[in-house]
Amino acid sequence: MLKTFEALDGALLIDKPAGPTSHDVVENVRRQFGIPKVGHCGTLDPNATGLLILVLGKATKLSEKLMSDDKVYSGSIKFGECTSSYDAEGELLSSLPVLPMTLEELNAAADTFLGDQMQTPPMVSAVKLNGVPLYKLARKGIEVERKPRLIHIYNFKFTRYDEPFAWFRIACTKGTYVRSIAHEMGQKLGCGAHLATLRREVSGKYDVADSIEYEEILKLPGCDLEKRVIPFLTLARG
Repeated sequence: MLKTFEALDGALLIDKPAGPTSHDVVENVRRQFGIPKVGHCGTLDPNATGLLILVLGKATKLSEKLMSDDKVYSGSIKFGECTSSYDAEGELLSSLPVLPMTLEELNAAADTFLGDQMQTPPMVSAVKLNGVPLYKLARKGIEVERKPRLIHIYNFKFTRYDEPFAWFRIACTKGTYVRSIAHEMGQKLGCGAHLATLRREVSGKYDVADSIEYEEILKLPGCDLEKRVIPFLTLARG
């Protein structure tokens, strides 16, 4: 028996602003349009921006498939400061002078991250232990052992450096914590660092250039929403 699909069985490409959580976006779209089942394909931290793929209706079954795709991010790193979360939201743990560096020296350091590597998820992350997100344990001051994960960095380049900030673009496999890359970069250079900003540009074959801003999607009438949905069968064909 052939399955039938409704107009809203598919995916929405959202350009998430800084502020709302990925869960906030899911819940507000679900509530606004009365869609019983809505999910997302890869968490963005609240202060991260860019491409968030929402799956609607029967397309929620494809979330794992879509989440497994490679990603491209752009962002900035602030050198000289280490934080508890490896990003600008965490508690400042240390502050060190930043030695003079050139863009060429930064890219030479970035090249050492290319290829396969084992990465341990930070405590402030959505990874779950016995069903509890690690960030909830971190808020209580609890630190637990985390299993390293195999990731792959395809490309990592700095495009601009204005001390203490450096702007970069990185292409990597799913599950890569760019915050951890920023932290490790600071350790490698001996001055410490944290991720200042992050924007997801690409996930698999989908680009943020083809997305709609979060605020705009909530203003659409239901009939116009359908025009923005990538159909289930298109997603399934990949």
